[in-house]
Amino acid sequence: MTLKITSKMTVKFDNNLLVTIALIVGLLALWEGIVTLQQIPVYIVPAPSRVLTTLFNNLGYFADALLVTVSEALIGLFIGTSVGVLLASLLSLRPNLERGIMTLAVFVKSTPLVAIAPLLTIWLGFGMAPKIILTALLTFFPVLVNVFSGLSRADVALLDTLRSWHASRWEIFWHVRMPGALPYLFAALKISGPLSLIGAVVAEWTGASQGIGKAMWLAYSNLNMPYLFAAIFILAFVGQFVYSITLWLERRFVFWQPVAEA
Repeated sequence: MTLKITSKMTVKFDNNLLVTIALIVGLLALWEGIVTLQQIPVYIVPAPSRVLTTLFNNLGYFADALLVTVSEALIGLFIGTSVGVLLASLLSLRPNLERGIMTLAVFVKSTPLVAIAPLLTIWLGFGMAPKIILTALLTFFPVLVNVFSGLSRADVALLDTLRSWHASRWEIFWHVRMPGALPYLFAALKISGPLSLIGAVVAEWTGASQGIGKAMWLAYSNLNMPYLFAAIFILAFVGQFVYSITLWLERRFVFWQPVAEA
């Protein structure tokens, strides 16, 4: 179903969006009803109406905290993505380095980052640096693996044709391998984008002076469940927004193939 709102701006509501909205509203209504009927204490599970009231009454507080967390997440995501793409490109141009670099990357990936987050806080303080580093460590691996897979799966016939024309390794990389790896890069960003928020929040839980993670930790320590759930609502919304932005960018940069919706 498609609805046109104005002549200049067309807003489309497809069936998937309507189903999603109906499911969310239904779940919130069910949640509200159970909490009310069972008279569940607010310090255990607050009703959605109480959470939304807390959220709108403290928009400034949550907006300031969100700005810090999103900044940490985006900077960490940019660094992690850059490192992942650079390493994947290096492996594509120098295949003899694959075993060493991938072993090191798997070693970093296998390290429990939750365990090293307190160490980063001790070494680097309560500022943004440890959060950015942890987010970069969390996001670089999906980018590395996906982009390297894309670079390695270039069309063999096209590669042979360019080689017969004496194209250099760099020309083959730039004109064939990299465009072919773009869908893989966006597939990785669909994972790493929302994951970057988790990395920043987890790092803030281990020690921070501000941010959504800090707000959640304070709410948890004081059993202030409406504040805690309000922060969770915000993170869920921002995570969905980051995912949607990634889809939008994918449609524009990888326009030659259909984009799979979530």
